[in-house]
Amino acid sequence: MARLFGTDGVRGLANRDVTAELALDLSVAAAHVLGQRGEFAGHRPRAVVGRDPRASGEFLSAAVAAGLASAGVDVLNVGVLPTPAIAHLTGALDVDLGVVLSASHNPMPDNGIKFLARGGHKLDDELEDAIEQRMRGEWERPVGAAVGRIRSDTGRAGEQYVEHLVSTLTHDLTGLRVAVDCANGAASEVGPAALREAGADVVVINASPDGRNINEACGSTHPEQLQAAVVASGADLGVAFDGDADRCLAVDHTGALVDGDQIMGVLALDLRERGALAHDTLVVTVMSNLGLRLAMQAAGVRTVETGVGDRYVLEAMRAHGYSLGGEQSGHVILADHATTGDGTLTALQLASRVAATGQKLSELAGVVRRLPQTLVNVPGVDKDRAGTDEHVAAAVGAAQTSLGSTGRVLLRPSGTEPLVRVMVEAATQDDADRVAGQLADVVRDRLAL
Repeated sequence: MARLFGTDGVRGLANRDVTAELALDLSVAAAHVLGQRGEFAGHRPRAVVGRDPRASGEFLSAAVAAGLASAGVDVLNVGVLPTPAIAHLTGALDVDLGVVLSASHNPMPDNGIKFLARGGHKLDDELEDAIEQRMRGEWERPVGAAVGRIRSDTGRAGEQYVEHLVSTLTHDLTGLRVAVDCANGAASEVGPAALREAGADVVVINASPDGRNINEACGSTHPEQLQAAVVASGADLGVAFDGDADRCLAVDHTGALVDGDQIMGVLALDLRERGALAHDTLVVTVMSNLGLRLAMQAAGVRTVETGVGDRYVLEAMRAHGYSLGGEQSGHVILADHATTGDGTLTALQLASRVAATGQKLSELAGVVRRLPQTLVNVPGVDKDRAGTDEHVAAAVGAAQTSLGSTGRVLLRPSGTEPLVRVMVEAATQDDADRVAGQLADVVRDRLAL
């Protein structure tokens, strides 16, 4: 049977894959596993539960709260708040467990369940497996005063999160006009509030969640509305969140998109200038553009590469004490202030850099010259042989040699399909297209099923 937990919790179609029964069972199992491992020793356990605005989050969060309370855990239900806000509150309130109901950038019919350990960190694979194995096991139910209590937050949790975000700034945003696309998601209130509290003149779009319109042709996955709003309002920059606001993409004053690689480049140089970039190192994934690596190399910043997924970036950062890492998609992790990617924090730090330097975002982001990139999907192949076939390896080596130091070749087997992704970066788009096409032909011929 397939593993229930994916790379970012349990996720699927709400009320089909992710049901109220599943939410309740997972929550009971999580309470038992953490309790048996001594996490609750000597005190009455407490949890924070929050969600994004999806309609299904209403019944799923109720089921999570019910499951935890039935297992003797006191629950603070903070309602609609970003995933990074729940992570922050889990640490700031010194509770034993955080739970987020969200499917991030996925379409509205989906939803997910994510558990956070004490301190606001994602659970490791071992704990997730233990929770899955513990589901629906026999247990002795607490009774009387031993059952957990559930209370709803009155808004203080959101205020506390905003205060935390603004406290991280070394330079306020006075004089800046910032457009923000909230994706009709979890940051619809706290995102604009934090920017205003920091001193910005804020133009807000897509901040009217109704339970159905989250991520609908808006936010970081559809930045076109933000690009138009920045130009129309004369904003200095724009920022776009996804549904649970753990990622952020930006737009400069001309309406040009600034992706996660460029944002990381700007923040890495800012932190290094202030002596706050731990080990002068930026953590990226294999999918980050070579242009970012070259820009960092020229600036004296080392890059460390991980597999695709913010959890792998986080693992490398925690293992070696790095302070900045992220993904091209806009997951940016500022470890001095957060335990996970935080879109609003990223937006504030980026805008603060613009305000402090007096430079336009286009100038700051220009330090990262993104190399043309071509991605070709080759279906119907034996993906397991992609890394072992001698002819494919020789073709990859020859392609890398021909591109030199200003090009890069990457073959990535799909995790779920008989498919190999061929990615090529080169000095020109023609070179990227040509080499990617040649390699795709080799992969197709050698690995055909």
